[in-house]
Amino acid sequence: MSAITSQAHSVVVPTIATKRVAGALVILYALVSMLPLFWIIATGWKTPPAQEYIESLGDPRGTCDAVTRQREMVIAGPSNYLPRFINSLTIAFGSTFLAVSLGVLTAYAFSRFKIPLADDLLFFILSTRMMPPIAVAIPIYLMYREVGLSDTALGMILLYTAVNVSLAVWLLKGFIDEIPREYEEAAMIDGYTRLQSFFKVVLPQAATGIAATGIFCLIFAWNEYAFAVLLTSGEAQTSPPFIPTIIGEGGMDWPAVGAGTTLFLIPILVFTVLLRKHLLRGITFGAVRK
Repeated sequence: MSAITSQAHSVVVPTIATKRVAGALVILYALVSMLPLFWIIATGWKTPPAQEYIESLGDPRGTCDAVTRQREMVIAGPSNYLPRFINSLTIAFGSTFLAVSLGVLTAYAFSRFKIPLADDLLFFILSTRMMPPIAVAIPIYLMYREVGLSDTALGMILLYTAVNVSLAVWLLKGFIDEIPREYEEAAMIDGYTRLQSFFKVVLPQAATGIAATGIFCLIFAWNEYAFAVLLTSGEAQTSPPFIPTIIGEGGMDWPAVGAGTTLFLIPILVFTVLLRKHLLRGITFGAVRK
């Protein structure tokens, strides 16, 4: 009996060999996933061979240009990347704030009140997320041109908010459903109004869900390309449609493209790292039930 017992193993706890195989697969997947990032970051620090690059520019344009080329330097104008980068920050974070704010209010209403045809309304809200951007880009462009929102940061913020609010409602409703109603009832018995109990009881309890939803909404607004390339041209253009058009005097300036992409990665990386604990809690929120 003891021999049989010693040879038995749990079907739940993985063996040492299984852990090693799983660890090796995770490391391999991480390396393959991060290789393009390392490549583009390394490209951003490179410079084209000075002599070949200068020869590709043709004849010098004046005395100053000739002197700088003798010193293996070139005269360059101001970068157009910084305004696009600022546009990305303004539009992405502005639309994320509005989408999460509207989403948490709407999700609270669906979770706590009896709304006629609630399931149908929720499905309608979600269906707006299913439409491909190209299907509505032209009508939105014509509408924006009529109301003066074409190629403006406000127009892009409102558009990204409208797209993201459906995702925010669905995600946040699940989080708010997991918060017991008794917390709010106890607060209202103590004299809080419905609005006060929402801000002082529900919002702190739903902080993890709000953080997770904010990250997902920000990722969409930060990386969105189709609407940005169709609805903006200069004033409100963001980084995604601008980076592929970075061209130097001698052709495609790949180090500049790599540098612009590296800078573009930093804000979303910092934002995700700062909220990583809330993100992990938000993803697993409500997964374990008593």
